Amino acid sequence: MEATVSSTQLLVGLLVGIATLIFLAMKTRIHTFVALLIASIVTGLIGGLPFENVMESITEGFGNTLGSTGIIIGLGVMMGAVLEKSGAAERMAFSIIKLIGQGKEEWALSFAGYIVAIPVFSDSGLVILTPLAKSLSRTTGKSVVGLGLALATGLQLTHVFVPPTPGPLTVAGILNIDLGIMIITGIALTIPTIIASTIYCIWVGKKIYQVPNEDGTEYIRKDYKEEYIKSIDNINQMMEEKNLPNTMMSFAPIIVPIIFILSDTVMNFLNIQGPLTTVTGFIGNPIIALIIGLVLSIYGLAKRFTKDELMTAMEDGIKTTGMIMLVTGAGGALGYVVQDAGIGNALGEAIISLNIPGILIPFIIAAMMRISLGSATVALVTAATLTAPLVSQLGLDPTLVGMSTCAGAVSFSYFNDSGFWVFNGLYGLKSIKDQFMCKTVISFVGAGTALIVVLVANAFVG
Repeated sequence: MEATVSSTQLLVGLLVGIATLIFLAMKTRIHTFVALLIASIVTGLIGGLPFENVMESITEGFGNTLGSTGIIIGLGVMMGAVLEKSGAAERMAFSIIKLIGQGKEEWALSFAGYIVAIPVFSDSGLVILTPLAKSLSRTTGKSVVGLGLALATGLQLTHVFVPPTPGPLTVAGILNIDLGIMIITGIALTIPTIIASTIYCIWVGKKIYQVPNEDGTEYIRKDYKEEYIKSIDNINQMMEEKNLPNTMMSFAPIIVPIIFILSDTVMNFLNIQGPLTTVTGFIGNPIIALIIGLVLSIYGLAKRFTKDELMTAMEDGIKTTGMIMLVTGAGGALGYVVQDAGIGNALGEAIISLNIPGILIPFIIAAMMRISLGSATVALVTAATLTAPLVSQLGLDPTLVGMSTCAGAVSFSYFNDSGFWVFNGLYGLKSIKDQFMCKTVISFVGAGTALIVVLVANAFVG
């Protein structure tokens, strides 16, 4: 195939395929899932693959991609549904605020969002925890916009960088990155990112100063004054009124699986042999670890619910992931078409000839997809599948390629991003200027900081 098809034809196939994807997703009523399948077919046919081979690549890519991530995604959202329904997500947020202390509510909400987004989708987490942000705003006098943006930032960074959330989980699978390594690297990279982002959130809270009225139905906008800010002294009362579950049990379904997964990673890294390695290999398998986490959440947090209520909550959680799984599988299908047609090699040769730093390619592709389509998950899957063939060819570190992909997927939140509208609606932002100052600019801050960290790390690793 590669002997009869020129590199130019292969690259044209890729460009036309991506253009088809963007056009169908932006300008037509065709869903992104179908658009990805059509783009895969177009890419393969123009790239010189016979139709039968194109369809084989699509079905194989779809199945293999979901085979490595589908079960984990399903278990994760079921656990998230239990944490959400039981009030454990709120308990975690309250506990973090109490731990970090008075006067640091933006930092507390960033960290709370960061933790809660591990089991709960970012948009859902924002809806769940917005009443907490409103309550803190009324109690402390701080702007609900700054508090809410800090919360949204923490949620978004975990959603894009840290498995077992679906996007980075899929990236790890596509690039063959050990899940424990992906978790450790994602956490390490997002520490400076969340610091820079939270500093911006504090600044925005002073520029867009508004607080909720007494019943929380409307917002009062006025000029910021330092004298408005007061200490929070009723956090314990707020927790008691909610009748939330035990703190330790609320965190356990998240912390225990992560510890198990990381234990297996550490044992493999240290090359330790023996019975203990067998145990950590078993409990550290992501599927086993998440099953344990789910069982902990069911029996530790959901005792007051009937079996029917619990089943309904978990089934509702699974329903929300159906389309995410389809899009993830379709993205994998596109990756297999790119690989089987030889497009990956042609793209790598083109990049080498242009002297573009290879580590920037996944960032650029993910950013283009995020800007065009609005979906961070689609951006992650597409960028990872297109850059996977380049990792060995360009001598790149797979983990840093994954982080570059994640950084690009954070990059641009605006009108075509559902999270953009969810935030604006929840926090009463009506002017385009205010909307862009919040979700759009903070996405640039996050992406820019993350990319700088990736480039610095690549300078040492590379």
